[in-house]
Amino acid sequence: MSDMNYNHLRYFWAVAHDGNLTRTAAKLNLSQSALSVQIRKLEDRLGHALFERRGRQLHLTEAGRITLDYADTIFDAGKDLLGTLSQQGRPRQVLRVGALATLSRNFQIEFLRPLLGQADVELVLRSGTLVELLQGLETLSLDVVLTNRAPAHDAMSSFVTQPISDQTVSLIGTPKRLAGNASLAMLLSENPVIVPTEDSPVRAGFDRLCTRLDVSPTLAAEVDDMAMMRLLAREDIGLAVLPPIAVKNELSNGMLVEANHQLGLTESFHAVTIARKFPNPLLGTLLHNDH
Repeated sequence: MSDMNYNHLRYFWAVAHDGNLTRTAAKLNLSQSALSVQIRKLEDRLGHALFERRGRQLHLTEAGRITLDYADTIFDAGKDLLGTLSQQGRPRQVLRVGALATLSRNFQIEFLRPLLGQADVELVLRSGTLVELLQGLETLSLDVVLTNRAPAHDAMSSFVTQPISDQTVSLIGTPKRLAGNASLAMLLSENPVIVPTEDSPVRAGFDRLCTRLDVSPTLAAEVDDMAMMRLLAREDIGLAVLPPIAVKNELSNGMLVEANHQLGLTESFHAVTIARKFPNPLLGTLLHNDH
């Protein structure tokens, strides 16, 4: 097998970062046709198209995104070599993770823990709405999306949803508020409650629980953000309906405690990927890890 022509790779790298063939050709003092020929030679060598044209715009294919990751590593290592001969650049792998903006930060850390601190791994973390994050998967700018709200699946969908954790949901509050041996029904009747918004499966389960107990709790707040629920519980405005992982640190230092009652509710967390010829190898470490 013949060696790769790294001049072709550099031309591709320049176009991929600039996003415009004509502008890149001018910067490189080449004609547009000559630059196109060099990129086609690289595509022929790799056996995959690296760009697709949408209107006047060039967009990376999946193979193009992977090639760009490797090109970044190669040319960054070249800069390191020129900077100092006493160090050798190690190839770095990049994992791009999107997470629902309202998701527990503690859960995200636990999911990523197998890769944290690895010198040859770079984590790119993004947050947003589920629609924004799924678009990131489709454009290959994200490798995986973490969410507690699985996307709808249909015959046209290319998303792959993998359950990664079911976290028990508890009633959580300050030690003072949960002192004594009150029943669950009494706790919910006598304390304001911080609950998820109505579009949450946990909220639906909590409402059914209240119906069974024949209680109508006073709602202190309806919140779609676990971090905000955690802060409100710390401010002692009421009891929060939360998975303990969201308040892991507060439970450890005694600022918050769990009620001694089972709610019978769970919060499901999912990793969403998209069918790809070349899945990011780092995902295997995370998706097969026991969370």
